[in-house]
Amino acid sequence: MKFLYSILFIFIGTIVLAQETGTVRGFVYDESNGEPVLFTHVFIEENLMGASTNVDGFFSINEVPVGKYTLKVSNVGYDEYTEEIEIKADDLLNVKIYLKEGKVLDDVNVSAQQLEKTSKVQMSMVKATKKDIISVPTVGGEADIATYFQTVPGVVNTGDQGGQLYVRGGTPIQNQILMDGMTIYNPFHSIGFFSIFDTELIRSADIYTGGFDARYAGRISSIMDITTRDGNRRRFSGRVGVSPFLGKVLLEGPLYKAKDESSGSGSFIVSAKGSILDLTSKAIYPYVNEGEGMPFNFLDIYSKLSFSGGSGSRFNVFGFHNRDQVNYSALSKYSWTQSGGGLNFLLAPINSKTYIKGNLNVSNYAIGLEEEGLPGRSSEITGFDLGFDFTYFLKNEGQIDYGLEINGFSTDFSTFNSLGRRVEQVNFSFQAGAYALYRYVHKFFVIEPSVRFQYYAALSAPRLEPRVRFKINVAKRFRIKGAFGMYSQNFTSATSDRDVVNLFYGFLSAPENYTDELSLQNGEEREMKHSLQLSNHYILGFEFDITENFSINLEGYYKQFPQMTNLNRNKIYPDNADNADVPDQFKKDFIVENGEAYGGDFVAKYSGKRLYIWAVYSLSKV
Repeated sequence: MKFLYSILFIFIGTIVLAQETGTVRGFVYDESNGEPVLFTHVFIEENLMGASTNVDGFFSINEVPVGKYTLKVSNVGYDEYTEEIEIKADDLLNVKIYLKEGKVLDDVNVSAQQLEKTSKVQMSMVKATKKDIISVPTVGGEADIATYFQTVPGVVNTGDQGGQLYVRGGTPIQNQILMDGMTIYNPFHSIGFFSIFDTELIRSADIYTGGFDARYAGRISSIMDITTRDGNRRRFSGRVGVSPFLGKVLLEGPLYKAKDESSGSGSFIVSAKGSILDLTSKAIYPYVNEGEGMPFNFLDIYSKLSFSGGSGSRFNVFGFHNRDQVNYSALSKYSWTQSGGGLNFLLAPINSKTYIKGNLNVSNYAIGLEEEGLPGRSSEITGFDLGFDFTYFLKNEGQIDYGLEINGFSTDFSTFNSLGRRVEQVNFSFQAGAYALYRYVHKFFVIEPSVRFQYYAALSAPRLEPRVRFKINVAKRFRIKGAFGMYSQNFTSATSDRDVVNLFYGFLSAPENYTDELSLQNGEEREMKHSLQLSNHYILGFEFDITENFSINLEGYYKQFPQMTNLNRNKIYPDNADNADVPDQFKKDFIVENGEAYGGDFVAKYSGKRLYIWAVYSLSKV
């Protein structure tokens, strides 16, 4: 009996001791403008427990033993910040930190980067900020994420017209572009050097060329997730710029200022940029188009209202409009418009360890092409996105993410194949998804298993897609990493992927008029259950830090495409009762194909005080 009492006493004591911890979390801001400070290191000096801020400037240090500590924040370009804090049992301490511009030693920034390298997988991912985008040589002196994207390993660009990108063998329709959670259907102008995004608006951009986790859905090749910044909460400011290619203007400022650190504030930001090449090219290129100048013209407008609460929670409302026109005299006329708007919010409840984000967006994209001697082509898509994401932070940079998403879109397109046969479709698609992700961080390894359930209502097609990413910290400077995932999408292009350069690039949902069987490479036939596009990713690589400023990254990948829906170039006959005996490949609007892509990407990066080198070599077969 004494033995049982002893065991019970030890058990109860263990529970009590286990509860003698607390959490410190909060937001880190730039004092000059109120913007979040991204990816900076926040740590407790006495025990070196710490975390890095995310894209919203949020951090959470969990399971801190009770006691009094010194909280420190260090980032290159800012003065070091210190604050005395006290952690109580089961306490959730919320802080708001404002950093002043200044200078600190480079090794502070290195420590923050090293923390991310050992606690996050970072598989097939490039994290870019405004500073990174500006550091890439540009066309006409205008920094643009379109130029930066072309330097990412595994990315192939079709040229200066259309800006279509092929990422590790995937087609342009298989790349998803997100802006604050909203799907952007066309991010590039007809002059492929320019995107619809103003570099001054970009807070960060996460670019995944493969192996992305279950938070993302809707595309099977790559993801570019762009977050825009809020307007200046401290003062009014503006910027005007003119180059031989375009003119731009940006205005921002506070709607109302915070009275103190515990009160909220509001801000606005408005940006507009447009091409002037149709005017300036008459002098720069007088020999083009008989002196009439180059036929390109585009305009981009973006506006955003931001409201922040005293606890750091935020609410944003934004809208945008993009327009692009190309007019080749007596040959063709091409134009598209894109408009949308929405809202997103961030909640950090004071008494909860859960971090909540949500968004509701609506957008429309319409494109048209008229060519001399050919039928006209048109495509329009209108869609909405509604999503909620929840994050629960764990010890040592670990976390649990889960969420749900509902979206729908209507498509209306009319085109023709290479034999002149008309292809038309009007459709509405609805789909819903849910995901869960768990990140476990150990001293020697990181593992991120995740799973996504996606239901495509129009096709009655449920999909369960497991994904896993991992990293092994073999040594302080050497790490092995890998990823596997299954992906699907309900989008198909309204043009053939065999056309290398094609300005007309419309959208449609998975078609109903497709071939019933798929011919495999071994000669076998497989019956088709649906026309979704599918892929599986297998990736393995390593990171090696040669010095604190010089690192190399090598990744090998294999992308398997069990199903790819494409425009049928060989359609000759109408698909009707009179042609019942005609093989599908000669009468269906779309065919289902399969394929594979494999290769490797090598990146060498040096980042010093005054020198930045980014060298990439990619080799692939599709």
